[in-house]
Amino acid sequence: MENLSTIGVNMFRQGILLLSVLCLLNLFVVGETIAEEPIADKNAPHVILKTKFGEMEIVLFQDLAPKHVESFLKLAESGFYNGTIFHRIIPGFMIQGGDPLTKDPANRNKYGTGGPGYTVPAEFSKVVHEKGILSAARTADPNSAGSQFFIMVDKAPHLDGQYTVFGEILKGVEVADTIVSQPKDLRDNPVERIEMTIEVVK
Repeated sequence: MENLSTIGVNMFRQGILLLSVLCLLNLFVVGETIAEEPIADKNAPHVILKTKFGEMEIVLFQDLAPKHVESFLKLAESGFYNGTIFHRIIPGFMIQGGDPLTKDPANRNKYGTGGPGYTVPAEFSKVVHEKGILSAARTADPNSAGSQFFIMVDKAPHLDGQYTVFGEILKGVEVADTIVSQPKDLRDNPVERIEMTIEVVK
């Protein structure tokens, strides 16, 4: 029969072994979680979205959604977004823009239906929809994204893995908060026009 001293040593060794295993598992889980988060380096493309309420600096996740970022940059560089408005604002949720039809106030009843004339296939990731995230608007078809986008002003877990996240606000998230708090009509259109220009940072 083992004496108490031997039993104590064995229990101590088993405890150390269990602790080591738990530490390794923890490192694995943490490492996996970090890998799922967007990591924007200094070479990641940036844009400046300007409105009458201020500017938002946005970093684009080229590695996560290369096709969406390519399309967004191409449209921004061509001036496609300049003069469009945020045509849909929902407090506690998001602000939406990027529809070329919004350049003409006469198209108010068509806001939200315009696009660039092509679609971009879905590029889903594990990045969650939380405040400051830039994501691609679409119809019921996951592969129907075009020029329209939305910026989150709160969390929306039901969108995770269903819509393509392709950027995030680095500076100026308070501008999105101001925009979403503006008076709106029954269709969530702001009463007053909130025009934007988007410049690519070189």
